[in-house]
Amino acid sequence: MKMSRSIVNSRREKVLEIVRENGDVTVNHLAEKFQVSPLTIRRDLQFLEDHRLLERFYGGARNNNQVGEGNGENPRLFRKEKIARYAASLVEDGDSIFINTSSTALAMVKYITSRNVTIITNNGNIINEKNPSQATVVLLGGELRYVKGAMVGDFAMNNLTQVTARKSFMGCGGLCPDTGMTTELLNEVNLNQMMFERVSKASYILADCSKFGKRSSFVSCPPELIANIITDKDAPMQLVREFRERGAWVHQVD
Repeated sequence: MKMSRSIVNSRREKVLEIVRENGDVTVNHLAEKFQVSPLTIRRDLQFLEDHRLLERFYGGARNNNQVGEGNGENPRLFRKEKIARYAASLVEDGDSIFINTSSTALAMVKYITSRNVTIITNNGNIINEKNPSQATVVLLGGELRYVKGAMVGDFAMNNLTQVTARKSFMGCGGLCPDTGMTTELLNEVNLNQMMFERVSKASYILADCSKFGKRSSFVSCPPELIANIITDKDAPMQLVREFRERGAWVHQVD
């Protein structure tokens, strides 16, 4: 019996989400994640490549933003790690911080060196992240979206209303001067918004150059509320200039 088209389409959407989130992903990893054969995954990747949503390579696939970059390396991953390292340097002793489901924000954890830090997050993947500073981790709980590791829903929202943090570090799906910070996932919008609102000191958006000018479906933070952006030196200068003209502090990591 053939698998229904809705199930196939749902899996392909999740595959695309993983590729966009991680940059490069292997066939074997995806096959294990979805408990299907490598042949099935290769068919999924072929379908997505035919629709110009990703690029296949031997044994896996990459985000279209990766096309033509590096000699087998992953420049986008390198940029994200540099952004994460810089963001971690802004965490001070005794800070409490919000981190959302962004892989860039999550990468901060292994670079934090300050002491007595508390991390409040809806990113379930933090369980597998290195934590050399022994920061205290508070998970918001809620409905777990297994593909991304995101904790969402009313339970997570209710828990978030009970806490505040000194700083928040938020990744995004897209970032534009006219629309602000956006995401593709509706069920993360309210949580992202609250992480901006429930801080006593500063909120930072972590976005590599590929996120600039990209408009995802749902607004998590309007442009007038964006105060701090951490990006890389390849971010489009015109867009960086527009954000600065609107009053945002934009730091470009070299």
